[in-house]
Amino acid sequence: MSSTVTVSQLRNDTSARSLLVDVRSATEFASGHIPGAVNIPMDQIEARLDDLGGNLPLVLICLSGKRARMTAGLLEPCGRQITVLEGGTKAWIDAGFPLVASVKTRWSLERQVRLGAGLLVLIGAILALTVNPLWVLLCGFAGLGLTFAGLTDTCAMAMLLERMPWNRQSHCAIAGPNNAGPNNQAEPSGTCP
Repeated sequence: MSSTVTVSQLRNDTSARSLLVDVRSATEFASGHIPGAVNIPMDQIEARLDDLGGNLPLVLICLSGKRARMTAGLLEPCGRQITVLEGGTKAWIDAGFPLVASVKTRWSLERQVRLGAGLLVLIGAILALTVNPLWVLLCGFAGLGLTFAGLTDTCAMAMLLERMPWNRQSHCAIAGPNNAGPNNQAEPSGTCP
């Protein structure tokens, strides 16, 4: 059975040496995560046990705590010391603690896909009722796409959405042996927000 920790306890406990594991998807993680956390999505956790830092105690984090508790249940047979962050990243934000973000959007890719699919179904249904019954095929198309995505773990809408400008990561120049200019200063290779 896993224990829980509050955000203030986690923030104030500097003596504990724990591995912070965010079990949300990579896009959710990129939209904002607790400093020092590593991302191992819940659906990959059992395959990535070797990435869990040897015998370090684990603090599992998600948006609200639900997925973290589910993940703790998956890891329970491993005999690790597991703690779940009570309230998840939401509680961290509500407490006013800083987040690390690498994309400008606050919406995860999964949320954008759900919105897009929902809008396709809604628009198809409204148009089928008011304009032409054949618009119901748009609802079927959305359902077929979601079914295909569920069966193959490949989502065309997600691939399209991740190419949108609001989902692109910014690139900052970092000094290194391959991009250092005169006086060992980094050459500009992108812009920072």
